[in-house]
Amino acid sequence: MSAGPAAGSMDIELARFNMIEQQVRPWDVLDQSVLDLLEIVRREEFVPAQFRALAFADMELPLSIPGAAPGEVMFAPKTEARLLQELAIRPHESVLEIGTGSGYMAALAAHRALHVLSLEIDPALQAFGSANLARAEIRNVRCLVADGARGWAQQAPYDVIIVSGGLAAVGDELRAQIRIGGRLAAIVGAPPVMVAQILTRITETEYEAENLFETSTRLLRNTWRPSGFKL
Repeated sequence: MSAGPAAGSMDIELARFNMIEQQVRPWDVLDQSVLDLLEIVRREEFVPAQFRALAFADMELPLSIPGAAPGEVMFAPKTEARLLQELAIRPHESVLEIGTGSGYMAALAAHRALHVLSLEIDPALQAFGSANLARAEIRNVRCLVADGARGWAQQAPYDVIIVSGGLAAVGDELRAQIRIGGRLAAIVGAPPVMVAQILTRITETEYEAENLFETSTRLLRNTWRPSGFKL
């Protein structure tokens, strides 16, 4: 009698358990509802097929799919989980995600939010992410092919904005799309020294920034750059 499929399933579940316990939890992700989501939303079903064996690795994964521009990546699992925890998305809230990629971050957010609008500048990645979300039967995400580097003013303001990529800085145009009391998560700066940040809008004119951890990731295409910004 073959033990192949069952053994394979057990290996995946062990890898998922190890990801949560050895990578994510030590990264100060202690919200049990977030940890539970990492079991519910199956990360291995969102990564490109050739990287399925690395779905739970502590690294950014290349989004190498036919037709997509080279260099795009998925965040490491602990980064996704920590940002999701710190955003504390509530069931009535609307989310804008900039950078659909694989669709995985949108899937995580969708389990917490009322609705997610996800923008992807690369048509091949938009199709890939949309297909992954459909296969996972996640119905409260709308994916558009669009350049979201400066947000999406047409449907602003948003309760939560997730930037699934790097920003040189958070410009005024993007800040203005955060609802009062809303939050934005982004990795900000110039590679290789960047910081994961939660920006909360306090009033019409006041914002509060909380730096979470240092990291580095690829900047969004067409990211807004302040005067004098250099890579």
